[in-house]
Amino acid sequence: MEKLLKTKLLSLSLLFTLVCFNQAHAQRIGVPSRFISHIVNPADMTLSLHWKDENNQPYRSFSNLKNALAKKNKHLVFAMNGGIFQEDLKPLGLYIEKGKQKYRLNTRQNAYGNFYIQPNGVFYLTNDGQGVIVDTTEFKPNASVQYATQSGPMLVIDGEINLNLTQGSNSVRRRNGVGILADGRLVFAISKGFVNFYDFADHFKQSGCINALYLDGSVSQIYLPEKGYQYFDGVFGVIIAETKLDK
Repeated sequence: MEKLLKTKLLSLSLLFTLVCFNQAHAQRIGVPSRFISHIVNPADMTLSLHWKDENNQPYRSFSNLKNALAKKNKHLVFAMNGGIFQEDLKPLGLYIEKGKQKYRLNTRQNAYGNFYIQPNGVFYLTNDGQGVIVDTTEFKPNASVQYATQSGPMLVIDGEINLNLTQGSNSVRRRNGVGILADGRLVFAISKGFVNFYDFADHFKQSGCINALYLDGSVSQIYLPEKGYQYFDGVFGVIIAETKLDK
């Protein structure tokens, strides 16, 4: 009996050691992320928004945009769908491209859908290479805005998760969004699977974003060959793209 007891104690000791080792090892290597993130410095990299081609037709897909850019000797580095859109692929809110307003600011608040969870917001790029994310009520049109897209809800506001997002919500979708770090760099992220708004917002908060905006869900996709995400595509309205000139 004593021998059997010693054997059991030894087995438990080995099991405890193994569990502790696995936990320590997991902490050291990190848990595989639920999200794909891509950081862009708009001051150093070429970031732009695209909706319609030269024939005034929506690009609809990353593939179409990539081919159109190639004809201009531009290489598509990264792309992500850039905001909630209507059935005819028109933006649901503000859209500015190359300094020209293509669709008006949507100030409606009491309506159905994720876009109208308050506050929603505007992501825009200035002509001096700055990225900005603001509450829709704080957006002021001016000549420095080169590109802008409106969507919602805001995920992070002044470093805190939007109070209108519910922790533990069972409303889950694949989602994508954009956040801004204190140094001005932009964090584009998409969930690998289904996630609720709160957990998605928390990803941006934990990444250090001072503000973050939800772009869309369900249809969300990413084009990012450097991380192996090259063939995802879909049907989109506005597309956000990082490009560089072909050598």
